[in-house]
Amino acid sequence: MTAAALSGLVLAHLAAAGVGHVVASPGSRDAPLLLGAVRAAAAGRITLDMRIDERDAGFTALGMARASGRPVAVVTTSGTAVGNLLPAVMEASHAGVPVVVVSADRPAVLAGTGANQTTRQAGIFGGFVRADAMLDATAGPGDVRHRVARLVAAATGIRGAGPGPVHLNLALDPPLVPDPDDGDPSWPAVDPVRFASGPEPASEELAPARTVVLAGDAAPDTVPGPVRLPAVPVLAEPSSNLRHPGAIATYRLLLTTGLAERIERVVVVGHPTLSRPVGRLLSRGDIEIVVVSDRLDWPDPGRAADRVLPAFPHIPPDPAWAEQWRAADERLCVRLATLLAGLPGPTGPEVAAAVVAATGPGDWLVLGASQSIRDADLAPIPARPPYVLANRGLSGIDGTVATATGVGLATGRPVTALLGDVTLAHDVGGLLVGPAERTPAMRLVVVNDDGGSIFHTLEQGDPRFDAGPYAGAFERVFATPHGIDVAALARAYGWVHTRVTDRDALAAALAVPVVGRTLIEVVVDRTGRRELDRAIRDLAAIRDLAGG
Repeated sequence: MTAAALSGLVLAHLAAAGVGHVVASPGSRDAPLLLGAVRAAAAGRITLDMRIDERDAGFTALGMARASGRPVAVVTTSGTAVGNLLPAVMEASHAGVPVVVVSADRPAVLAGTGANQTTRQAGIFGGFVRADAMLDATAGPGDVRHRVARLVAAATGIRGAGPGPVHLNLALDPPLVPDPDDGDPSWPAVDPVRFASGPEPASEELAPARTVVLAGDAAPDTVPGPVRLPAVPVLAEPSSNLRHPGAIATYRLLLTTGLAERIERVVVVGHPTLSRPVGRLLSRGDIEIVVVSDRLDWPDPGRAADRVLPAFPHIPPDPAWAEQWRAADERLCVRLATLLAGLPGPTGPEVAAAVVAATGPGDWLVLGASQSIRDADLAPIPARPPYVLANRGLSGIDGTVATATGVGLATGRPVTALLGDVTLAHDVGGLLVGPAERTPAMRLVVVNDDGGSIFHTLEQGDPRFDAGPYAGAFERVFATPHGIDVAALARAYGWVHTRVTDRDALAAALAVPVVGRTLIEVVVDRTGRRELDRAIRDLAAIRDLAGG
């Protein structure tokens, strides 16, 4: 089978299996895939988005798949291009996102010869993919149908260990392009493999106990509706998509009070990883921990799970218990707001609260995986919250801008992303969208404190690591100030830039509708970040928060 025929057949089977979006990067070896994708996009069978940088192509596909809940393909040429997808594949693996990697490769006969751009691509992602496969010129139509069906099934999780990335490596022989004199080849007619869905799992009834629901990172389409219960405390991380009215906004602080000591059961949904109080709660041996997951790799960071259920159980309501949490949360929210209002602003938590308040139902908010999401974890809960996504599978700052772009492309809705300056610097390439490509309406809110403020709140932020034999160590190896001219950077990539230095200007900037591509740079001072973090935690030490 020629390279053009094989590529066209693979694309046809992917589209028939529900892969409606392709993100690709230019190259020589993947030319038949690119030309096939152009034809498919022109015929309305897929959408095609091009990215110069393969790493950003991978994260764009990740954002699209995460927001849509459907598999998205990313196409690369051979060599290091494939390796650049590893960070996105790792995140997709741990977050359970169906990304289909299609890599072009050299013929097998060239392996080990030193031929240009020839390396070991088959199996390059190791255990980070749910499945992988190889096809070459010897493949017949049945081989392609079989391989693609199995890969898409593995990516969507309908026959395995939950959704995640897969890898199809295509060894393509020359000629890499069809003969242009042959006219327009017809789209291959394919008959995809059909999969029947199984019955919905039954919901169990739990015995009465002082229960909290701990909701970690989860895509909106995976959120179980029964969690929204008025008589059960819901401790919801920002990207759980369960941070709705009635949830406990300051749960992270309240988990250090006497309320936490009275918990008898935790029902875990999603992937909770955000804070150390949550980690301590999930490691306790004196409470029942029930995990709701249909995946083989269910979350159990404390290695203390007692039961794993495939469906959200029925929790007996306990209005008095829920009211204790609600009342404590209400008092703590007031104290937190008073503390922040009394400081020179804006501070990181204030910026996060303002951004959350400025996004509403139907809007999409992407949170940077470092300090930004932790600041949003303390924000007041709006009456009508947005959809929230974050790369919390591995909590890396890689590809955040590209991920947000993918969310906008998949949803067709405006996207706001809250991230720090280091996260922006880590994905400057994500700012680049070519003039021929689709461009979603995006607003980046960049909290610029010229460095990594999160390290101020960790052990290495202890002033003793910036004195004596460690003099200058903190700034150089942890905070890593960069001095980037964000305005010039934004202009270079065609973004409209606004610089904000006070609360009023922040409110005014966020009041502008999300149109085009805008970057709001909020300048904050991180020198007092460690002290601010301590002051916030100290608010929870007041005895009446725990009910006496």
